[in-house]
Amino acid sequence: MSDSLQNPQVDGRGRSHLGFLAFVLLCFFAASSAPTPLYHLYQQAWGFSSALLTVIFSVYALSLLATLLVFGSLSDYLGRRPVIFIGLLLEIVSMLLFIAATDVIWLIVARVLQGVATGIATSALGAAMLDSDAQQGPLLNSITPMFGMALGALGTSALVEYAPLPMGLAYGVLLAAFVGQAMYLLRIAETVTPQPGVLKTLRPRLGVPAQARGTLLLVLPADIAAWALGGFFLSLAPSLLTAATGSTSVLNGGFAVAALTLSGAISIHNLRQRAPRRALLVGCSFLAVGVSVILVAVNLGWLWLFFTGAVVAGIGFGASFLGALRLLLPLAQAHERGALMAAFLALSYLAFCIPALLAGVSIKTAGLVTTTNVYGGVVVLLAVSALAGLLIQQAGRARAG
Repeated sequence: MSDSLQNPQVDGRGRSHLGFLAFVLLCFFAASSAPTPLYHLYQQAWGFSSALLTVIFSVYALSLLATLLVFGSLSDYLGRRPVIFIGLLLEIVSMLLFIAATDVIWLIVARVLQGVATGIATSALGAAMLDSDAQQGPLLNSITPMFGMALGALGTSALVEYAPLPMGLAYGVLLAAFVGQAMYLLRIAETVTPQPGVLKTLRPRLGVPAQARGTLLLVLPADIAAWALGGFFLSLAPSLLTAATGSTSVLNGGFAVAALTLSGAISIHNLRQRAPRRALLVGCSFLAVGVSVILVAVNLGWLWLFFTGAVVAGIGFGASFLGALRLLLPLAQAHERGALMAAFLALSYLAFCIPALLAGVSIKTAGLVTTTNVYGGVVVLLAVSALAGLLIQQAGRARAG
């Protein structure tokens, strides 16, 4: 492993690999959403409940979170390349498990392993992209996961609808991509020098500095609303569209996820230069309106209106996450930032999976449409409360000024 490339921007080699690193990150998140359009098919084939479906979804998010907290800084000590390589190997094994799956246990094991692989690889990939290009790295780190999730959901839907081997072909395509990436990774020069002390980093470190706690409480309702909506879409959207509209096309689930994530990526790109408070105001407003439109569409059974609401809510999803992160992180000192980021991500990923799990349990007694109405109502309430808090704080500052 070469240690010569300590500053990739000096000779341009690091920047030339930025596209490859972004492509690897995109494939990891494409793989994360690839099972979404298949969940309904798995249910029909193996006869499990919506509650178990949300468990299959949630174990991925929880294992990813736990891995990020424990191994998030591993590449700072071992180097970017070996950590990315380990993540790719684990992801390859998870794809093989998906292809071989014959019951729910296989899916759960595959999702847990996939969460570990994604947690290990994405932190190292994000750091490597920042090493390679300090200007474009942060932007690609923000929008590539959303494009990846859209590609995974849409691509899998299309393969299921129009190609053979509906339960395995998407995983086979991703498997080939990951194998190729693992081989190409050998050509990538290392961007950090390995250092001792790795064992000290394997302890989850969460912390919210005193000066950031008020702002965290202010942005938390918006962040919870955004991630809870994302979790619902990635676990239950295909089933909901079938129940609400009667349409059985697998493409609908892919389009739903793509509508949410692509509009989220576009809003992040468009608002990246704006003040974080404005981004958060936009996010809360669009989240509340978008989810309200989705609820109307679900109760009327209008597919086109559902997708319209998903696009509006997706703008809110991206803007809320961007605004909350940019408003919060500058409040921490340099030595506090890692712990604050870990705490923020922990809360975000818990919001991503826990509400979806509760929804899965609720469906058994209340039904999918009623559960969606309650779930969506809570998301709207959280977004409106965050919006109100921001406006009250803004009015107080104006009076004080």
